[in-house]
Amino acid sequence: MSSHRKLQYSLAINEALRQMMEADRSVILIGQGVKSPWYVGNTAQDLLALFGDKRIIDTPVSENAVTGAAVGAAIAGMKPVVVHPRMDFMFFALDPIMNEAANWYYMNGGRASVPVVFWGIINRRGEQAAQHSQALHGIFAHVPGLKVVMPATAYDAKGLMVAAIQDPNPVVFVDERLLYSIEGPVPEEIYCVEIGKGCVRRVGNDVTIVAISLMVHEAMKAAEILETGGVAAEVIDLRTIKPIDKALILASVRKTGRLVVTDVGWRSFGVSAEIAALVAGEAFNALKAPIYRVALPDCPAPASSVLEEVYYPSAEDIVEAVNRVLKD
Repeated sequence: MSSHRKLQYSLAINEALRQMMEADRSVILIGQGVKSPWYVGNTAQDLLALFGDKRIIDTPVSENAVTGAAVGAAIAGMKPVVVHPRMDFMFFALDPIMNEAANWYYMNGGRASVPVVFWGIINRRGEQAAQHSQALHGIFAHVPGLKVVMPATAYDAKGLMVAAIQDPNPVVFVDERLLYSIEGPVPEEIYCVEIGKGCVRRVGNDVTIVAISLMVHEAMKAAEILETGGVAAEVIDLRTIKPIDKALILASVRKTGRLVVTDVGWRSFGVSAEIAALVAGEAFNALKAPIYRVALPDCPAPASSVLEEVYYPSAEDIVEAVNRVLKD
């Protein structure tokens, strides 16, 4: 069966793009490095040869202009996927993303939409330092009119990319380059992973761990470590940041009574804080202990592999947080 075929995360994205471009001629890929597949981690492999340079558009280094062109193309009836190989430089494109695409549907009373995918790639570790390692999903999730998805598996990478392209309004698709080499079962056919729905990756009764993107894998490692000590952790893969799957989170916390949230972004004013506020506001009586968050410290990423080991949270940090929750 096709569902048992294993595929790398990066190639799952590649397959989603290829199949959607074959099925719909209005789908285009635009951005830096799309003519050089290695630059975007094999996600654009062979696409130029298949679809030509009118649909696979390699651009100059001008994030604002490129993103603005994609938004204009979407308004005109195309379905562009605009890739930012280093998410940090999406800051240059905030005007077309936040002022234009996010507001277009609302400002036109629902009569016009912007079917564009803003695809940002996080490039943490590798001594890439402060200006090349940032996870900006919390910023985009703050803006009304934008949906934000963050897959952690090859299956979800394909399914969420397909869903993002099919969505009639703007979707920010955020992935981690460190995920590109992981493998998992990916069906050959086109399929969607519903935007706004998380999933339980591991069932448990003692503590809920809500994880995002790369941290899903660290949370699963932490759950295995905790199991050796008799602790059954439930791991939730959020998959979508906006809209967030409130029902899934609240149901789990009401079962376990304890919550640890782990994010790939900074700790303050981010997604982990939003989840903590959600649970504190709507499931406070179910909590048996304070909520703990495992995220980046409130400082820029270091340009040192030694310091990176301290800066980026790991499974061990999640285990420590769970142990603190269990003691409170």
